[in-house]
Amino acid sequence: MTFRALVVNKSDDHYQCELTQLSSEALPDEDVHLKVLYSSLNYKDGLAITGKAPVVRKFPMIPGIDLVAEVIQSRDEQFKAGDKVVLNGWSVGEKYWGGLAEYANLRGDWLIPLPSKLSAEQAMWIGTAGYTAMLSVMALQQHHISPESGPIVVTGAGGGVGSFAVYLLAKLGFKVIAVTGRESLHPYLKELGASEFMAREELDKPGKPLQKEQWAGAIDCVGSHTLANVCARTQYGGVVACCGLAQGMDLPASVAPFILRGVTLAGIDSVMRPKADRIKAWAQLAELVDANMLAKIGQTIPLEQALDYAHQLMDGQVKGRVAVKIA
Repeated sequence: MTFRALVVNKSDDHYQCELTQLSSEALPDEDVHLKVLYSSLNYKDGLAITGKAPVVRKFPMIPGIDLVAEVIQSRDEQFKAGDKVVLNGWSVGEKYWGGLAEYANLRGDWLIPLPSKLSAEQAMWIGTAGYTAMLSVMALQQHHISPESGPIVVTGAGGGVGSFAVYLLAKLGFKVIAVTGRESLHPYLKELGASEFMAREELDKPGKPLQKEQWAGAIDCVGSHTLANVCARTQYGGVVACCGLAQGMDLPASVAPFILRGVTLAGIDSVMRPKADRIKAWAQLAELVDANMLAKIGQTIPLEQALDYAHQLMDGQVKGRVAVKIA
């Protein structure tokens, strides 16, 4: 049997990604054999498909860090044939073959049950972006940041993580300040729950170590100077959840916000997160999100269009979330 898959290859300095046919015998020997229903396109998938950053660590590689699939066979007692499961991260799409293919073999410990309130398509409209946003919101809550504490700023608000962060925070009663470089997205972000807007240019240049206190917390998807300025403007005892690096991996900051204002910088890792945290985050997502909101944030494309959309994603031409229909 053969199946369709998006495959990344590299030979010398030549990097190539194409939709092709693979033999089922090429699949790795893992616990759970899956029929993939939906995957999605994330920033990391865009990097893998276009080759703009060396996120792929093994070739050939099937990208796709997310998937919802139906179990066909399982050697893992946690799952049986017919179960619907979700996968996010675990270096799938980087070191292990991922979701942008009709079939996948994966370890049972990487999978969690698909929440009953979500369809396969809805779960991939959420994907790693929504799951990461939920982990970020949970970090603020765990540090006792509430709507009464003050507003929350979200950087990179027009992206997948940012869109979900805006929505989830607003749904929980927070006042949200959305930072974006695209003024055309203001109506979209306002519909998601943003109450104020800030231009990206206000934060993406070098700034003073301590600045006027403007927010109780932040979800930062950008890094670099933006994160440094976000920390410098966070009020006493505030919390900044750091989950992205769209501007860069560097942090040209001072210790001043941390030792003079008691600001907490909480790192958000979604790739290797323990299973219990994943189940909790997805359970909260299933309770908080609604179908109408997901339809505003998400769009669905066939596998054949994934390559083109990955390039559009890297060029900043895609808003919200892109699910990829596989089956």
